[in-house]
Formats: sequence, structure tokens, C-alpha cells
Amino acid sequence: MKTILITGCCGFIGSHLCDHFILKKFLVIGLDNLLTGSYNNIEHLESNENFFFYEYDVCSEIKLNQKIDYILHFASTASPLDYLKFPIKTLQIGSIGTENILKLGLKNKSVVLVASTSEIYGDPLEHPQKESYFGNVNPIGPRGVYDEAKRYLEALTTAYSNKKK
Repeated sequence: MKTILITGCCGFIGSHLCDHFILKKFLVIGLDNLLTGSYNNIEHLESNENFFFYEYDVCSEIKLNQKIDYILHFASTASPLDYLKFPIKTLQIGSIGTENILKLGLKNKSVVLVASTSEIYGDPLEHPQKESYFGNVNPIGPRGVYDEAKRYLEALTTAYSNKKK
């Protein structure tokens, strides 16, 4: 049985990913610090023998003693209400949290998927946006902490990916 770690498992997307991978017969480990996610989103899984939930902050070193095959990193304060309320934590999750996930992935030789969005490149000056388009960003605007956290997440993930080669 393959093992998948899902960060942000109590959020909207993370909780649905837990459901999906349970149905696909994976062993699912969910991490969430419950800053913005709700345990109610995964409560129906608590009696499932293939689901393990840990209330845990990805900004702390992640110590798991089992082989992790896949990691889906969805931990984030994604709502404008949340990242404006928790600006420092938003930046820490995108930086420290992502690095902890990538270190765990490297140690386990896991496939790691990080979540991002094209919105972090600002109000686009071209439509549709090509992969070569670098955006129209404002690092100190109202969305700055979220956007910079996600852009850093992307750059850090690329650096770790290149390190594996």
C-alpha cells in the first residue's frame, strides 16, 4: 500500500484529497495546524484504519518514521481574510513549511506536489499567460504576503528539484 502525506488536510481542497486517496486505497497521513482549516472536514475519516491525522504545524521539523511515497503540500492561508490576519504565518508556511516538506520528500525519495496559483503573478498584462510570463506583481500590496510566500515556494521547490538531479 502506498503512503501519501497531505498537508493542509483540514482545508477545502486538502480534505477532498484525503477522501480521494482513501478511496484509491492509499494510506493517508494528514497534517494540519487548524489555523484556518476545520477538523469537521475530515472527521468522517477518523475511524478509517488507513487514515491518520496529526494536528501539526509544517513550520516545525517533520519527523515521521515511515516511508512516504507521495507528498501533497496544500498547507496555506489561502483566503484574503486569513493571510491578512496572519501575515507572518503565511510567509512562514510558504518558506519554512515548504522547506520542511521538501527535506522530508528528499529523505524519503517522495514525489512532492506543491500547490500554487497563477494569481500570485498579479494583474496580468497579457492574456492568456504563457509560462514565460513573469507577472505584474506588487510585493508590498495587500496580497503581498500570500503572493511572495507562493512565489518563494515555487522557487524553493525548483531549487530542491534541481538538487535531486
